[in-house]
Amino acid sequence: MIACFIEYEIDPYRVDAFEDYARRWGQAIPQAGAELYGYFAPYEGSATLAYGVYMIKDLAAYEAYRARLRNSPAGRENYEFARREGFIRRENRRFLRLASAPHAPLVLP
Repeated sequence: MIACFIEYEIDPYRVDAFEDYARRWGQAIPQAGAELYGYFAPYEGSATLAYGVYMIKDLAAYEAYRARLRNSPAGRENYEFARREGFIRRENRRFLRLASAPHAPLVLP
Protein backbone atom coordinates (compact mmCIF):
# COMPACT_ATOMS: atom_id res chain seq x y z
CA MET A 1 0.00 0.00 0.00
CA ILE A 2 1.08 3.55 -0.69
CA ALA A 3 -0.23 6.78 0.77
CA CYS A 4 -1.11 9.74 -1.39
CA PHE A 5 -0.55 13.04 0.43
CA ILE A 6 -2.13 16.01 -1.31
CA GLU A 7 -0.88 19.40 -0.17
CA TYR A 8 -3.16 22.30 -1.04
CA GLU A 9 -2.43 25.98 -0.96
CA ILE A 10 -5.84 27.54 -0.37
CA ASP A 11 -7.29 31.01 -0.12
CA PRO A 12 -7.25 31.77 3.64
CA TYR A 13 -10.59 33.58 3.31
CA ARG A 14 -12.22 30.52 1.71
CA VAL A 15 -11.48 27.79 4.27
CA ASP A 16 -15.23 27.14 4.47
CA ALA A 17 -15.28 26.31 0.74
CA PHE A 18 -12.32 23.94 1.19
CA GLU A 19 -14.16 22.20 4.06
CA ASP A 20 -17.20 21.73 1.82
CA TYR A 21 -14.91 20.31 -0.89
CA ALA A 22 -13.33 17.96 1.68
CA ARG A 23 -16.71 16.65 2.89
CA ARG A 24 -17.72 15.90 -0.70
CA TRP A 25 -14.52 13.85 -1.21
CA GLY A 26 -15.36 12.02 2.03
CA GLN A 27 -18.11 10.28 0.09
CA ALA A 28 -16.68 10.14 -3.44
CA ILE A 29 -13.13 8.88 -2.77
CA PRO A 30 -14.08 5.66 -0.95
CA GLN A 31 -16.73 4.93 -3.58
CA ALA A 32 -14.03 5.20 -6.26
CA GLY A 33 -11.78 2.69 -4.50
CA ALA A 34 -9.28 4.45 -2.22
CA GLU A 35 -9.08 4.26 1.58
CA LEU A 36 -9.53 7.84 2.72
CA TYR A 37 -7.79 8.88 5.94
CA GLY A 38 -9.13 12.38 5.72
CA TYR A 39 -8.87 15.98 4.63
CA PHE A 40 -7.30 18.47 6.99
CA ALA A 41 -8.03 22.21 7.03
CA PRO A 42 -5.94 24.94 8.69
CA TYR A 43 -6.33 25.14 12.44
CA GLU A 44 -3.25 26.82 13.92
CA GLY A 45 -0.20 28.26 12.19
CA SER A 46 -0.47 28.57 8.42
CA ALA A 47 -3.91 29.62 7.21
CA THR A 48 -3.13 28.63 3.63
CA LEU A 49 -2.06 24.98 3.84
CA ALA A 50 -4.49 22.06 3.82
CA TYR A 51 -4.03 18.33 3.20
CA GLY A 52 -5.78 15.23 1.94
CA VAL A 53 -4.49 11.71 2.70
CA TYR A 54 -5.62 8.38 1.30
CA MET A 55 -4.19 4.90 0.75
CA ILE A 56 -4.16 2.93 -2.49
CA LYS A 57 -2.61 -0.43 -3.42
CA ASP A 58 -0.05 0.83 -5.95
CA LEU A 59 0.37 3.33 -8.79
CA ALA A 60 -1.54 1.14 -11.26
CA ALA A 61 -4.49 1.05 -8.84
CA TYR A 62 -4.13 4.82 -8.44
CA GLU A 63 -4.54 5.37 -12.19
CA ALA A 64 -7.69 3.21 -12.27
CA TYR A 65 -9.05 4.96 -9.16
CA ARG A 66 -8.45 8.42 -10.69
CA ALA A 67 -10.34 7.39 -13.84
CA ARG A 68 -13.30 6.15 -11.76
CA LEU A 69 -13.29 9.33 -9.68
CA ARG A 70 -13.06 11.59 -12.75
CA ASN A 71 -15.95 9.74 -14.40
CA SER A 72 -18.23 9.59 -11.36
CA PRO A 73 -20.99 12.20 -11.00
CA ALA A 74 -19.76 13.11 -7.50
CA GLY A 75 -16.18 13.47 -8.68
CA ARG A 76 -17.07 15.59 -11.70
CA GLU A 77 -19.28 17.80 -9.53
CA ASN A 78 -16.55 18.37 -6.94
CA TYR A 79 -13.87 19.14 -9.52
CA GLU A 80 -16.25 21.67 -11.07
CA PHE A 81 -17.08 23.15 -7.64
CA ALA A 82 -13.36 23.74 -6.94
CA ARG A 83 -12.77 25.24 -10.39
CA ARG A 84 -15.81 27.52 -10.17
CA GLU A 85 -15.12 28.73 -6.62
CA GLY A 86 -11.35 29.17 -7.06
CA PHE A 87 -10.35 28.52 -3.43
CA ILE A 88 -7.47 26.17 -4.37
CA ARG A 89 -4.40 28.10 -5.47
CA ARG A 90 -2.08 25.11 -5.90
CA GLU A 91 -1.95 21.40 -5.16
CA ASN A 92 0.85 18.83 -5.08
CA ARG A 93 0.64 15.06 -4.73
CA ARG A 94 3.28 12.90 -3.09
CA PHE A 95 3.25 9.12 -2.86
CA LEU A 96 4.89 7.62 0.21
CA ARG A 97 5.17 4.19 1.80
CA LEU A 98 4.85 3.48 5.51
CA ALA A 99 8.29 2.99 7.05
CA SER A 100 7.53 2.94 10.80
CA ALA A 101 5.38 -0.20 11.12
CA PRO A 102 4.76 -2.19 13.17
CA HIS A 103 3.51 0.33 15.69
CA ALA A 104 3.22 -0.32 19.40
CA PRO A 105 -0.27 -0.13 20.91
CA LEU A 106 -1.31 3.26 22.25
CA VAL A 107 -0.75 3.55 26.01
CA LEU A 108 -2.61 6.30 27.83
CA PRO A 109 -1.39 7.53 31.23
